[in-house]
Amino acid sequence: MNNPSAFPSHGSMGEVTQEGMTLRDYFAAKALQGFLPDAFQEAPDNYPAKRLAPFWAAMAYQLADEMMKAREA
Repeated sequence: MNNPSAFPSHGSMGEVTQEGMTLRDYFAAKALQGFLPDAFQEAPDNYPAKRLAPFWAAMAYQLADEMMKAREA
């Protein structure tokens, strides 16, 4: 899977000076923005958010992986 930098910085000679986050990480972060508002509103008051975090992180990267595959199609 090709996973380029999402926002590389370039120097005056066109060289990459900072890689930045990967496109996969960017897609996962965007997926979390969509998941979390609804997910935490529906969670019971006595259910600690940190118990849900590993699940939502895994789901975000799973969706990011599918987005990367769709991008290559």
